[in-house]
Amino acid sequence: MPGPLVQARGIVRRFGHVEALRGVDFRVYPNEIVGLIGDNGAGKSTLARILSGADQPTEGEILVDGKLVQLISPRIAHSYGIETVYQDLALAPDLDPAGNFFLGRELMRAGLLGRLGVMNRPAMARQTLSEIVRLGVSLHDPAAPVADLSGGQRQSVAVARAAMWATKAIILDEPTAALGVVQTNAVLDLVSKVRDAGIAVVLISHNMQQVLDVCDRVEILRLGQSVGHVPTGGTTIEELVTAMTGGGLRKAHP
Repeated sequence: MPGPLVQARGIVRRFGHVEALRGVDFRVYPNEIVGLIGDNGAGKSTLARILSGADQPTEGEILVDGKLVQLISPRIAHSYGIETVYQDLALAPDLDPAGNFFLGRELMRAGLLGRLGVMNRPAMARQTLSEIVRLGVSLHDPAAPVADLSGGQRQSVAVARAAMWATKAIILDEPTAALGVVQTNAVLDLVSKVRDAGIAVVLISHNMQQVLDVCDRVEILRLGQSVGHVPTGGTTIEELVTAMTGGGLRKAHP
């Protein structure tokens, strides 16, 4: 079995006298979706911010492809192929999907025009359309401002943008929390396609049924500590809830 694409070892994060994470171990492998679950205050978002470079651990280490790295900013995390989609999506509503795909990574025209800051909009539009087609994202108008898209389409744009740039892992923080059933299914289908392309996916969700339906295995946090890791096959919602609330696990992943 190949080694983990991204691994956290002994992660501690203190905020003053409060320990949000207490020696957490976490790993995600190629071609898998890992559910990261836990009650409110368990440390899920703190761990996600550390893996995405938005926060740094007080103690512990992060490895990418087995090598120690310092994820001191989101830009550094991006350079290691780690992308994150937060609940607020961080999309620019007045820009079209291409403008959002290349936000902060704009392609410039060759020669003097590029030196003058003229963007190569046709090239960005072509690459964006190619990624949208590759992932099967359904948009009523790929050139429309993101503000004109439905909630599910905006979420799909955010996930597809992450997929275009990620080479190791994508972290999704409650990607379907505000979506209806049809839109949720479309986004989760997109997440599965991202996994099948070889990218590791970390799915943070409070929806236990969704976690069991989509994820390959589940990592459980409670009060800032790792309390279990199980394959989704044969695992029940009741077992996950019991582990989240301190009742332990009947079985663990090898």
